[in-house]
Amino acid sequence: MSTTTTEAPAPSADPFPLVLPGRIRPVGDGWKWIAQGWRLFARSPVMWIVALLLFLVIAFALMLVPFVGHIALHLLSPVFGAGLMLACAALETRGDFELGELFGGFRNRLGSLVVVGILLFLGEIAIFLVFMAIVGFGLLASILGAMVSGETTQALHALIAASTSILLASLVALALFVPLIAAYWFAPALVAMHGMGPGAAMMASLSASLRNFLPFLLYGFVMMILAILAAIPFGLGYLVFIPLTITSTYASYRAIFTQGEIELAR
Repeated sequence: MSTTTTEAPAPSADPFPLVLPGRIRPVGDGWKWIAQGWRLFARSPVMWIVALLLFLVIAFALMLVPFVGHIALHLLSPVFGAGLMLACAALETRGDFELGELFGGFRNRLGSLVVVGILLFLGEIAIFLVFMAIVGFGLLASILGAMVSGETTQALHALIAASTSILLASLVALALFVPLIAAYWFAPALVAMHGMGPGAAMMASLSASLRNFLPFLLYGFVMMILAILAAIPFGLGYLVFIPLTITSTYASYRAIFTQGEIELAR
């Protein structure tokens, strides 16, 4: 039995024809996405570093606001993520991008992108509650209480006694977190560039990520090595690594959800 890939008609605003439920790519594409991402970064490295520093300033400013700022940063992450994907598209089609592109998510389907952030936030809360339930709410409360009261020895003994349940809870949380991130991975691009609804975009992202498990496995392995190497020169390598994460994510989106290949503007 053969499966067919349905090409959905793209809205007029689509920069590239949308393919649903997404193409299955060969294993080697995991490396190809990184190579294509590097070429996108190399087209405008200064702008990418400036963009990264700008987002760090915005994130720091939001985090200065207790509680509300942290939630706002969480809910706006898909909005900023969409802007980064739009910047990548501009870089591919025009050969450069302006800082204004980074805030394209605020002008393009803002409400839907915020809903993606809400769904991601609710998913993380649910995973945290599962973690708490496995370890035990009472045990965690006693450990935190002992730490707050300064009884470090008692807290350490309680922590050691709960080590098995904490390990189990951590493994379960990780197993739940992976599909949550997979559902989020392509959602900002699908919402901003193809007008998909938040739920539909996250389901399409999850399905495509699972169907491309092997190339993503290679991608994750190589990126992990690069992340370690980026930390060696006083962490300065992250000025390149983080933009590369963005541009390679865009490359994977183009390979899976759109027709054709990346063709950089001359």
